[in-house]
Parts: sequence; structure tokens; C-alpha cells
Amino acid sequence: MPDVKLPAAFHTLTGGRRLLPVEGGNVREVLVRLDQACPGVLERLMDLDGSVKRCVNVYRNDSDIRSLDGLETKVQHHDVIWIVPAVAGGSEVTSRGVTMTEVIPTEFFTEPGSNPHAVAAEYRSRCPVHRINVPPGADAYAVLGNRVVEEALGDSRLSKQVENLPARYRDKAVANSLLVAGNLGFADDPKHARLKKPISRAFLPATVARLRPRIQDIVDDLIDAFPENGEIDLLSAFALPMPLTVICEYLGIPVTDRPLFLEWSYILSQDPLQHDEAELKAASEEFTDYFTELVAERRKDLGDDLLSEIIRARDAGAYSERELLSTLLLLIIAGHKTVANMIGNGTALLLRHPEQLEMIRATPELIPSAIEEILRYEGSAAWASLRVAAEDMRLGGVNIPKGSFVHLSLSSAGRDPDVYDDPDRFDVTRSPNRHLSFGHGPHFCIGAPLGRLQGEIAFSSLLRRLPRFELAVPPEEVTWLGDSSLSRGLEALPIRVGGRLPR
Repeated sequence: MPDVKLPAAFHTLTGGRRLLPVEGGNVREVLVRLDQACPGVLERLMDLDGSVKRCVNVYRNDSDIRSLDGLETKVQHHDVIWIVPAVAGGSEVTSRGVTMTEVIPTEFFTEPGSNPHAVAAEYRSRCPVHRINVPPGADAYAVLGNRVVEEALGDSRLSKQVENLPARYRDKAVANSLLVAGNLGFADDPKHARLKKPISRAFLPATVARLRPRIQDIVDDLIDAFPENGEIDLLSAFALPMPLTVICEYLGIPVTDRPLFLEWSYILSQDPLQHDEAELKAASEEFTDYFTELVAERRKDLGDDLLSEIIRARDAGAYSERELLSTLLLLIIAGHKTVANMIGNGTALLLRHPEQLEMIRATPELIPSAIEEILRYEGSAAWASLRVAAEDMRLGGVNIPKGSFVHLSLSSAGRDPDVYDDPDRFDVTRSPNRHLSFGHGPHFCIGAPLGRLQGEIAFSSLLRRLPRFELAVPPEEVTWLGDSSLSRGLEALPIRVGGRLPR
């Protein structure tokens, strides 16, 4: 076997040899041959009992064939083998030759700043899975690679039920927040299917398409309130009130109480294991009191609104009372916060990439494509919602013990160069552009059709009715929210408007 330049992982494992099988067989047979030339290799790779607890990567014609069969993985002439061995103390040596001993700090989750992508890229380039200190002191992992995130999103071994958390976290989460108490976002099948069924029809593409005229009116009313020339905060003047009005009207709840819903949504979207407990409990109690009274009143005179449909489902036994309230909270939070972030993030991106903005102005048909690129490049949710390992498992070659938190970075997945060409380039014409911003698998976002529709109407109306608008502050002064929620959004977006056309 010839001596060649060695990847770092195999420099450690083989003492200066890269594995280039010259015959067929499996990895074990190749290592036996290598052991004859480099004594001690097998001893260093195998566990004391002779078992193999590691992942093997075989690279064939520049493609990655990952196998959990360990030393039994089949190989052929010219394959390159990298092995991810188990290391004492729960660390892993990755296929890229870096020992996964470091723990990503809590701030990577709670205070990502203006460019978390560079930090994520550095971690991701070493290993697609890392330990992370979220919540502080817990056994937790961050999944950063696109393919591993996609795999994890559809993996039934990762539970979304808070009941599967270790007891000390489970009891605290349930006590602190109504959001995790019983809705489809925090449930596994068959409970997930039961909670989803009563509302699924309301979010089908054909159903939400009927909302287009009303959404257009809401958008135009908000733009009518803009100054013809002057400065506004696009978030408070447009991006937040637009989707909140839409979801309130769709549910049939008082739009005049939007300030209350905004306050409760912000607090109750925070991590119940990290945010202030008193504030979480107070918001949960206030939300419960408000909607318990509203539901009782609506039950006396049910209509054709979504709240009435949810009450009918409750009365038919599909929901408990707590599940009804938790579902309402989920719909209000997810129904406005993600859309507001999409509009804010997207507008900021377009203003920072004026050539892309002008391309869309000239060709409005590109708006749907632009929305997908916004979601990939700077999506509304940085992280997928709660997942906990329901059993011992492996992800990306890393052992995940039962009961561990598993945080899936949708933000990092959207910038993975293994999936996207030039991933840090913002390109509204990018195609194909399959991303994970709405999730994947059974928990794919039920509200995606409504979110996309609102984005299309919002961006097309802003570009049509505002012939000139620009950032009112230097780009570096546009600040990002830092909190314990899963969101990726701006604190504010000051813009300067130059002219406003009629609707």
C-alpha cells in the first residue's frame, strides 16, 4: 500500500497511511492488510470486546457512502476510507479529523448576532453534530449539517413530546409554559395526528387561497398609513401587524387586542427552561384567562371562523380544554411571528442586495422564487422546535444518549456547501432551491401555504407601491433579536420611503 499525503484523522489512526484498498472486500479485510504493514491499527480501531461502535465513511468517486456497518462495510478498488471511532468520555473523532470535545456555548443559540453563519460554518466543517450547552448544563446536541438535519427531522426516534424530557426539565417546562402543554407542535403520533386533523383543512393551499382578497386589503391599508416621504420602522408599521391581523381575523378573535397577543406571543415563544419563570407563568395565566372567557362566549354562538371549528372539535372529544388553549397559542405565535420575520429579514436582504431588488421589480414573477431564497438564506426560524432522543441513537456519526436534547439548526442547514452551490450568495433566481425552513417529514409546517401567500402579497405590494425605499440607518445598525426563542428576526427595520403609489 503506497504512502500518500494523509488526512488528519488517518494520520492519527494509521501512523502515516491513507487507506487505498487495492482489492475488494470489506473494511475489516482492508485493515487486516494494513495491519500487516502498520502493526497496531486493528487494536486501536476495535473495542476491547471486538465490537465496533463507530461510523465508517467510504468515499467513492467523490461521493460519501456512510455506513453504520462499521468494519463490515463493503469496499472496492480506489475507495478511500475514513473511520469515525468511538472515544472515551463521549467525544468523537469526525471523518474530517477533528475531535468533537468542545461544547458550543449557550450564546450561539441565544445571542447569534448579525452573522451566526460564519460560526456555524466553522463548526459544521468539523462535524455535522456537536454538543451544545442548551439548556445550560443539559446533555444536548446541535445538528448543523443539512443532510443530517433533514434525516433528523423525519426520525421518529427523536420525540417532540415534552413528556420524554428528563423529569427535572419536563416538570419545569410544563409548569412554566402553556405552549408545550398540548398541541401538534409538541406531540408524536398518534397524538400528533389527532391534534392536527381538526385544523389541517383550514391551512390547505386551496383553502388559504380564498383569503387572498382580504390579505391584499390588509396589506394596502397598512401601506396607506405610510408617509409619502419619511421614515418608518417596517416591522412595527407593517411586518408585525399584517400577519397578526390575518391570523386574528381567520381565527375570529378581536384584532383590537393585538398588543396583548404580541406581548404574550413574545414571552411564551421563549424557551421555558431558560426564560424568566415568573414572566412565563404570568403570561400563560393571562392568556388562559382571556381565551377561556372568549371560548365560553363563542361557544354560545358558533360561527364559520377557525376558533368555532376548534371549539366544535373540542366538544367532539378531539381536544382537551388545555389542548384547545395550547393550540390557539401555537396558531397565534406561528401564525404571525414567522411571517413577520420573513418580511423583515427579506426586505433587509433586498435592500442590502439592490441588484436583486431591481431584478424583482423588473420581473415580479420572481417573487415566489425570492421568498424561497429568503427562507433558505435568512429563514424565519433559526432552529426547529423541541426534540429529545427517545432512545440511544446515532446522528452524523455521533452517539446521542437517550434523554438528550437535540437542536436542529435550520439556519446552518440552509448554508451547507454540501447541498448548495455558493451558499453564502443571495440569489433570487436560485434553482433548485429545496430548503428545510418549513421543516420536513410529519412535522412539516402546516401553515406554510398561508405563510407563502402572505409573503407573496406583502413583497409584491411593497415593491409596486413604494417606488423608492432604502435603509434609514447604516446596515451595521440593523440589529437582530437575541433571546431564547427559535426565531431569527430583527429588532427593528428603519426604512426611508420616497413616494407612495395608490393601491
